[in-house]
Amino acid sequence: MPPLTLNSKTRCVLYGAVMLWLGVCGARAETIRIVTEELPPYSMTRDGKLTGMSTEVVQAVLNEVNVQASIQSMPWARAYDLALHDPNVLIYSISRTAEREGLFKWIGSIATSRWYLYSSSTHPISLTDLDDARDWQIATVNEDVGEQYLIGKKFIVGEQLQSSNRYELNYQKLRTGHVDLWISDELNAGYLARQAGDDPARTLVQSLRVPELEENGGLSMAFSAGTPDATVQLFQKGLRTIRENGTYDAIARKWN
Repeated sequence: MPPLTLNSKTRCVLYGAVMLWLGVCGARAETIRIVTEELPPYSMTRDGKLTGMSTEVVQAVLNEVNVQASIQSMPWARAYDLALHDPNVLIYSISRTAEREGLFKWIGSIATSRWYLYSSSTHPISLTDLDDARDWQIATVNEDVGEQYLIGKKFIVGEQLQSSNRYELNYQKLRTGHVDLWISDELNAGYLARQAGDDPARTLVQSLRVPELEENGGLSMAFSAGTPDATVQLFQKGLRTIRENGTYDAIARKWN
């Protein structure tokens, strides 16, 4: 029997298939580290288990792409630093901004968000624009997008901005009058108020909406810049799939 010969087109197709297979297998072979923060109801530890809307979306993507990886919850500044400097780190829920665009490899949006500067109903503050907030003390979270946004607008930590590592501390500061304003995502603010036994409709005043923080799809998942493209593409495909097959919508309905 004469040896089998392949034309150039067939060789190219086979070569492409082999390279794709190697890329996907390589992506799955990488050790992936997943980091997040305590940002209820998107990610939070309850009874020793990490849960929340964004967490369930990430877990659904992991199941879809058949990758096993543990998720660690830590202060946002530490999670952000790891994702900035270490390869193969997946971070969520991270807002996609112009300043962050080139720092990460973006997978896609996993939750919508609306951002406000809140004041307390016991000390309501009317703001027509962001400049009106410069005379007030504002609660922020260290290195989160709200704080980064305000710093970019020339607000200063230790002067107008009172930074902390935990979101629930900021609600307590606002509630007790230790700060005048609090920059927060709407779902997070409402959840923390209810956890404190309050009705957010009665205790929180939406003094100013911050639409710049809502661009590019709200909250996302992203890989560190040193992550192989094959890994990124695998997760992008997984997120698209759970959006198309209804899994994402089912999770969103549960938490909204």
